[in-house]
Amino acid sequence: MHPSSRLLLENGEVISAKDLFSLAQSKGIKFEEKEDQIIYDIRNLNLEVPSLNKETGKIEIKHLELAWKLKGGKLINLRLKNNNSISTTPEHKYIIYKNNNFIKIKACELKLRDKIVCLSKWINLKNNLFIEIQNSDGTISLLKKEISDKYLEFVEIISIHEDNADFVYDFTVKDNHNFVAEGMFISNTTFSDNLLLGAGMISEDLAGKQLSLDFHEDEKERGITIDAANVSMVHDGPDGKLYLINLIDTPGHVDFGGDVTRAMRAIDGSILLVDAVEGIMPQTETVLKQALRERVKPVLFINKVDRLIKEVKLTPEKMQETFLNIIAEVNKLIQRIAPDEFKKKWQVNVQEGSVAFGSAIHKWALSFPYMQQYNLSFKDVIEAYEKDTYKELAKKAPLHKVVLNMSIKNHPNPKEAQAYRIPKIWHGELESEEGKSLLNCDPNGPTVFIVTKIVIDKHAGEVAAGRLFSGTIVPGQEVYMNMAKRRIRLQQVSIYRGAQRTQIEKGVAGNILGIVGLKDVFAGETVSTNPMQPFEAIKHIFEPVITKSIEAKKSSDLPKLIEVLKQVNKEVPEIQIEINEETGENLIHGMGELHLEVIENRIKTEKGLDVVTSPPIVVYRETILKKSPEVEGKSPNKHNKFYVTVEPLPDNISNAIKDGEIEETRIKKKDQAIVDKFVKYGIDAKEARKIKEIFKGNILVDMTRGIVHIGEVIEMVMDGFEQVMKEGPLAREPCTKLRINLNDTKLHEDAIHRGPAQVLPAVRSAIKEAIMSANPVIFEPLHILQIESPSQHLGDITKLVQNKRGQMLEIEQDETQTSMKIKLPVAESFGFASELRSATSGRGVQSMVDQVFEKLTNDLQNKVIRQIRERKGLKLDEASTG
Repeated sequence: MHPSSRLLLENGEVISAKDLFSLAQSKGIKFEEKEDQIIYDIRNLNLEVPSLNKETGKIEIKHLELAWKLKGGKLINLRLKNNNSISTTPEHKYIIYKNNNFIKIKACELKLRDKIVCLSKWINLKNNLFIEIQNSDGTISLLKKEISDKYLEFVEIISIHEDNADFVYDFTVKDNHNFVAEGMFISNTTFSDNLLLGAGMISEDLAGKQLSLDFHEDEKERGITIDAANVSMVHDGPDGKLYLINLIDTPGHVDFGGDVTRAMRAIDGSILLVDAVEGIMPQTETVLKQALRERVKPVLFINKVDRLIKEVKLTPEKMQETFLNIIAEVNKLIQRIAPDEFKKKWQVNVQEGSVAFGSAIHKWALSFPYMQQYNLSFKDVIEAYEKDTYKELAKKAPLHKVVLNMSIKNHPNPKEAQAYRIPKIWHGELESEEGKSLLNCDPNGPTVFIVTKIVIDKHAGEVAAGRLFSGTIVPGQEVYMNMAKRRIRLQQVSIYRGAQRTQIEKGVAGNILGIVGLKDVFAGETVSTNPMQPFEAIKHIFEPVITKSIEAKKSSDLPKLIEVLKQVNKEVPEIQIEINEETGENLIHGMGELHLEVIENRIKTEKGLDVVTSPPIVVYRETILKKSPEVEGKSPNKHNKFYVTVEPLPDNISNAIKDGEIEETRIKKKDQAIVDKFVKYGIDAKEARKIKEIFKGNILVDMTRGIVHIGEVIEMVMDGFEQVMKEGPLAREPCTKLRINLNDTKLHEDAIHRGPAQVLPAVRSAIKEAIMSANPVIFEPLHILQIESPSQHLGDITKLVQNKRGQMLEIEQDETQTSMKIKLPVAESFGFASELRSATSGRGVQSMVDQVFEKLTNDLQNKVIRQIRERKGLKLDEASTG
């Protein structure tokens, strides 16, 4: 935080961060000193601060343990409705109130109208801490120091802007890891730090602070971190051997699942965290889908078990029952969404040790094998809390040891995993040299590296993080970028140690690495020794359905805006950037309103560019309701003709593509696995072998027979097919659920007369005209939302949903709480979160569960098409077929 930020002490004194650190320097014990930070141990000073127990909602008094002074830079200043104001580093976390819970969020991800948890006015009276409450009748009440959450204030943010400082300060608080500065609660993280603690990468005292895995690269002078942060660490396994573990800490919010999706390409196993009290949350299914789509094996960690003991006060038998219920729910999800061959094999199991439970904040965990080995039981856990000796429990059963042992025992090593993952995510020839090396994770084979994340480092430039699936990689090595189609020489090879990249002399197959030198690289790029079939594109669970136009406030900043948008497109590839240099319009496409707000804020705060954006625009889909007649498309020279029909794609195939069961790709002749999947979903085997491409939920089928030159033009036919699927004829919106049949073609004998300039217009016009003759319609995107709210607000929520063309799908209600699933048109969703808060007195919250597309009602079809065409500058009286 900024040096002038004021902390509240238990005795009522307010002291600036700078003055408190000066006290630490003069009376504390130096703990650590590095070039960019100095830390003092101040436990001997016996300084106490108010701290929020996020699990009980109580304000507790905790000791300050460490005082930090760190190199500063850019800060984010927040001003609240109550006129409180504070500046902190962008990665520092605040506590906000949401979903009837206290949750932590980085300063850089906060947005206007978020409600920060603040403290009411504190005073000191005869050395006892009191809180002063203004009663409705104007009188004052003084209440003693353990205060319930109803005396907290949840205050809206009214402005967010940049600040800076040469140095910043921070303080470590025992257990709760948060304190009050300028009236606001500021917090830190826990689970991943425990794993780093076990690897000896951070000290025990520092575990739980925001360290290696929790801040943005742009805010630090050296090293790199990313939202999905990587670390490579060594762990002493249960068999006495040393294991190298590559860990990626991913964001948990479903709106930012792109990082999770990309991380799944790089890893072979995942640790699924579930809250012991809250149980399975809506995001759990989404994260599992992302993992299982990439053939990533899950294990389960049930966190916050301390809450079951301290709050819910369960007996050992009831605790076991709670765990079994959670395990059963997770296994139901695995059974439902895992590929057939893993539905049973990957069920999590207590006896086999693929389930652990514990408390990340208190640094302990247990699994069945560990309990047997060290003679521990549920009773020991409950006694540890009853006697307040849970710190001893953390020494007997340290979280890092139990969880990493669970990973070693239950997760596959890279060689095992690649044998079944490669056929799923790479569609090249498995019998080729590259194929055999990939299947065996061979360090002596050809180099194959998959880029999963790009970070722009101010010193090193573009750093590509990813997984080395085959071969060995060294600085200075020449490699081929298959999507960019060019050779390039590598400059640096690194491993990640959280906030730092450590350069290494070579990286070997199976590891997660950072590479400098891949100029203009994008996430999803396949980097190899020689040209090869690229890996399957990394597909995100949800598609972009909201667009904003974005422009620089100053016209002189236009070149910088173009450069910044290209950087954003690399760093966050699920945000699609469309730069139209002819019209000067620049568009950003994202998953939702919040998604685009966060990106817009980062452009302003991290990239230093002042921009303005349009109101959000919904991205619709175009499709058809019946099969078209055959349509002829002629090339401009009239020498080539293509005969096309279009028909709706069956729902079961469309859903299989959406769920990732059928991969989106251009199909090679020998790709029997995809043919078999189409046969499984009801397509004739002969017909299935004629499918040429799956693209954005549509398929292209080559039904031609005996065409001599078809092999020379089919790639161009696929290019034309893709172009129409990106911009359909009704309103140039993307197409969905279409089957395009190329029935026949007449081609000129001379290749010079059937080049792209002839083939592409003919294919495009044939497909567009066929669509227009097949009862074309607009589909709108809808979000499936989970809403949690106190039961008394059910009527208000129902009314709100109905007023927005929404539909109630499920309702579960008890005496105090209601949980419901709704289907809400994206076009009606803007501002829904704030309206929900208003309707529920701030206590109703939403989270996205799924995304679907459904036909717009007949009365809205023409209206929406007209609005889109008008916005895009298209003729209003005709649809495009050219």
